[in-house]
Amino acid sequence: MTIRLDPIDMAACRALLKGGSRTFNAASKVLPRRVAEPAIALYAFCRLADDAVDLGEDRAAAVTRLRDRLDRAYRRQPTDLAADRLFADVVSKFCIPRELPEALLEGLAWDAEVRRYETLQDLTAYAARVAGAVGAMMTLVMGQRAPEIVARACDLGVAMQLTNIARDVGEDARAGRLYLPQSWLREAGVDPDIWLANPCFTPEVAAIVQRLLDAADTFYSRATHGIANLPIGCRPGIYAARALYAEIGRELERSGLDSVSQRAVVSTNRKLAVLARTLLLPQTEWAPARKLDVKTADIEETRFLVEAVAATPLRDNAQPRRRPIEDRVVWVIDLFERLERRDQLQRTASYR
Repeated sequence: MTIRLDPIDMAACRALLKGGSRTFNAASKVLPRRVAEPAIALYAFCRLADDAVDLGEDRAAAVTRLRDRLDRAYRRQPTDLAADRLFADVVSKFCIPRELPEALLEGLAWDAEVRRYETLQDLTAYAARVAGAVGAMMTLVMGQRAPEIVARACDLGVAMQLTNIARDVGEDARAGRLYLPQSWLREAGVDPDIWLANPCFTPEVAAIVQRLLDAADTFYSRATHGIANLPIGCRPGIYAARALYAEIGRELERSGLDSVSQRAVVSTNRKLAVLARTLLLPQTEWAPARKLDVKTADIEETRFLVEAVAATPLRDNAQPRRRPIEDRVVWVIDLFERLERRDQLQRTASYR
């Protein structure tokens, strides 16, 4: 399906993309127009939503305004913003159920209220909203609506978000945010409030970071089950994107799991090594995430996203068709860059 988007609005969104995501900007230039343009429109709306909440003075008010913008977009009466006008076209023409962007805004609202999470399940519900929902939207832009594909996209988003949280424990704590499951802290003899007032690295915190990485690896493995069901020509690129993000966890382990006093950074040489192994030897035991024997039945925390897509019928003129490999990997690139963007914004806000 090819859609035509307003060229002036698209130029404005491309400018936003160029300033916020060099990798996705470069990738968009080699994508077919029918995929690149709606993907850019989604990116622009999601980025502006992140900016409004993360950088705004009144975060609660920012969420309220975002919900009004979303409502207007779905009523085909968008606000006078290029990103909103294009977003309204994309969600209509690709039959994106409203539940998906609403989930994203709900996750941003949880950030605005500095919510804490008692259990891993609670944290997974947050990750499903701020990352899984975006992955689901991108699959629809590519014409991929099968429940198992949408579910695996959600799994990959959750895995990436858990990896982010494990990496940024110290930065988050110094900004007054605590994403580690509070029940895990208590089980380890750590009082969440006392620790947040004076965050420091201890063996107990290291063990909790490892538990979170183990949980992320479970979701990476679930996502791999979905990748393995793609045509063989589609697998290397998606494996590579998954592997690069999972490598952050391995770098954390190599640094002794200390994400309080330092931030794990994967070197360029290491990234190149991971890419070489994933692209040249996709069938070998290369994956940085641990290979786990996990079942891929939908989990409760992301099921509502999958069900929302399944319950939204396609119009006759919106039937998907098979896409080339670059179309199928773009959602991974976008999700990767969006998560990095959120990290940058949170670090900026924490130093204000």
